[in-house]
Amino acid sequence: MIQAVIFDLDGVLVDTAHYHYIAWKRLASEFGITLTPQHNELLKGVSRMQSLEIILSLANIRLSEQEMETLADKKNRWFMEYIESIRPEEIFPGVKEMLVACRKKGLKVALASSSKNAPRVIELLDIANLFDTMVDGTMITHTKPDPEIFFTRCQTTGCFT
Repeated sequence: MIQAVIFDLDGVLVDTAHYHYIAWKRLASEFGITLTPQHNELLKGVSRMQSLEIILSLANIRLSEQEMETLADKKNRWFMEYIESIRPEEIFPGVKEMLVACRKKGLKVALASSSKNAPRVIELLDIANLFDTMVDGTMITHTKPDPEIFFTRCQTTGCFT
């Protein structure tokens, strides 16, 4: 019997890729790099640091780990500024109704997102109250496709019992 459902955030409930693209494009421009939508496709599904490495490799730029961390943090600050404009209307059609239906059926509803910004995004989308529990990128060691995020969430929702 199904006891819980686990949802990812980006690409499942809402698409935040555009906000990431704007922030990465802004950062790339500081190095004279024009980040195209085609380049942006290479950034999907990879970590912030891997994304930065890909962007810098477009201009054969190599930086220290500390410089990389500083740039990744800068990009994330910009992303967080941009994401503040996200609105509930951006949730994919039928998502809110599905979350409500799952709760009405007595299922535990969980969010498992590699994004460290997931809590804020869910809050801005006005759907945080529809989740019983959440695992985000601050709570895991390995990002997807490693299943750690889902195993962690299953253990806390009791869906293995």
